[in-house]
Amino acid sequence: MGRTVAIIVAAGTGSRMGGDPKQYRLLSGRPVIAHSHAALARHPGIDAVLVVIGRGQEAMLAKAIGDVPFVVGGASRRESVRNGLEAIAAQGSADSVLIHDAARPIIPASVIDSLLIALQSKAGATPALPVADTIARGSSRGWVPDTLGTLGDIVDRSTLVRIQTPQAFHFDAILAAHRNWPADREATDDAQMLRRSGEEIALVPGDTALEKLTHPDDLALAELRLGAGMISRSATGFDVHRYAEGKPLWLGGIEIPSPVGLSGHSDADVLLHAITDALLGTIGEGDIGLHFPPSDPQWAGAASSRFLEHAASLIRARGGFIDFVDATIICERPKIGPHREAIRQSVAALLRLPVEAISIKATTTERLGFTGRGEGMAAQAIATVRLKGNGA
Repeated sequence: MGRTVAIIVAAGTGSRMGGDPKQYRLLSGRPVIAHSHAALARHPGIDAVLVVIGRGQEAMLAKAIGDVPFVVGGASRRESVRNGLEAIAAQGSADSVLIHDAARPIIPASVIDSLLIALQSKAGATPALPVADTIARGSSRGWVPDTLGTLGDIVDRSTLVRIQTPQAFHFDAILAAHRNWPADREATDDAQMLRRSGEEIALVPGDTALEKLTHPDDLALAELRLGAGMISRSATGFDVHRYAEGKPLWLGGIEIPSPVGLSGHSDADVLLHAITDALLGTIGEGDIGLHFPPSDPQWAGAASSRFLEHAASLIRARGGFIDFVDATIICERPKIGPHREAIRQSVAALLRLPVEAISIKATTTERLGFTGRGEGMAAQAIATVRLKGNGA
């Protein structure tokens, strides 16, 4: 099928939910947009993901999912999608594209599979669900509580479907449809735009998990959907490093002012090593030494943030979520208190989690043992994650 790119349209303000844009609200401990981005990025049929954001949302996107490709959208959804398509065209184009609304955070892989298969015979495809409820006309327009007017005629629902996203298209076809669309006319979705240009759009089975977040109660329902069929796992990690003169002291991904550092093959960040081992333990993936052998010279002096991000990516690749990390630094020196919050924020950023999901503590051993004698530093951590099914 060639190169496939997914576009996540995330330029809205979410005014009907109130407060911050809904794509950056927390859902199961992660921003809403992080869920759909992870689902698209890990699908084997998708080569790249491009996010279209609203003007001024750059910092929110970076906090939500890190350094990912993005473009700034326009005044309408149609203009935002057009900006995304033009950006892909300018960067070498694609053979096919999926266009998805960030307000639909849960994307079953089976829906993506069906869309890509449908593109083998059609220029476009969209997931759809049959309409189960009785449909009737009302005497007033729009959904305004307590002012819906009176009941009108029943509408035949036998041929009606509810359209969802992501929608999939041959790239050249949907780009042409957008370029030829009248600038003074808005469109309900991209599939209708391509259909009006004369192409047939395949309907593939949608999924109730793809429901759109529109009202505050929708977040609670999405929480239930995400929790269904998932299991919770916890695992611990522990690490020790001796002090060394003339070396920097790295803790939690930041350099701490100290007359001594820690000795190790990498940057010897004892805290990140303990957290990494805890995360690897939740999915039964051994320890740091298994993934980054100290005998391998390529890891000499390596930033331990790479180890932590690798462990987190393995969990996300299995459709899992990191719920909470609690860690304790054990040492006599230096004092951790003045740096605790900076460490906490650093770990949260590396794991792409809200800072509330990270707990960092420090203690001494009352001058007992090697840490008490000031010979080195230790750290222990426990991580709690949720995984699909049996975690396989």
